[in-house]
Parts: sequence; C-alpha cells; structure tokens
Amino acid sequence: MYKTWSIFLLVLTLVACQTTPIAREDAVGLIDNEVLLAQFPQFNTQYHSYQPTPDELQAIKRIEGKTLVVLFGTWCHDSEREVPRLLKTLALADVNLSALQLLAVNPSKQLPGAAQRAYDLRYTPTFILFEGDRELGRIIERPAVTLAQDLAALVPGRD
Repeated sequence: MYKTWSIFLLVLTLVACQTTPIAREDAVGLIDNEVLLAQFPQFNTQYHSYQPTPDELQAIKRIEGKTLVVLFGTWCHDSEREVPRLLKTLALADVNLSALQLLAVNPSKQLPGAAQRAYDLRYTPTFILFEGDRELGRIIERPAVTLAQDLAALVPGRD
C-alpha cells in the first residue's frame, strides 16, 4: 500500500511540476501596424532595433502614392525580420502610401475569403506593390538587396 501511494504521489508531483507553454494566438486577416507591434513582441523588438541606412530611406520614397500589400505570418521568422524593417523604414522616410494593407495568414498560408485567390500566396512574407489596380511586382520572403531598394526597383521609370 505504501508503495502504491508513493508512486501515486510521485506521478502527481511530476504532473503538477510540468509546465505547458501557452500557445500564442496567431493573427489572421487585416491587422493594423500599431496592433502588430503591440501584440507581437518579436515584431516590436525588430522594429526598435532596426536602423535603415540613408540609401534605404531615399529608395523607399519611390513607392510614394502606391499601394503596398504585405502578406505575412506572425508565426514566420522571415516575417518577424522583414515586416518590422519595412514599417520602420516607411515611418522614418515619412512615405505617404495610397494604402498599406498588412494581411496576416495562418500557418497554412491561408487567408479568409476571396483574398486567398486574389494574391496567389505561396511564401511568407510576400510584399506586393500596386499602382492603381496594376501589380508592379513582388518581393518574396527575402529581398535581394534591401527591402526598400527592391521595392523601389519595382517602380517604372527608375533612373
């Protein structure tokens, strides 16, 4: 009997001592940049630690007046790096976009409703630059040079 109680107490103690990590709720759908930075610390940390170069600040101004759609995951390490860098560069360069849409996708890279078909998302993050209804181009996962310079290169008439 003593042995049974000892095993029972040992198992109970082990179960009580285990900690289960609390699952973070991933964002899905349209999210405001301020909400993103407030609710997802890894995005906030990257935002505050990143310092764009003067060349990046100058380059990003080429997308002034355009629409930028950002498809990303709050669970995605590439998104955690690139999205805050974009937001910081836009803020410091004081770029006035026609629209900035931050669309968070689930880990299966799915969006609610018709947005999934409209953007043909395959990898995160994906940055899609529009002029009116016309897609100028995409930056997928990681820029070739910097995000600011790669986005600027999508604008026609570049000198």
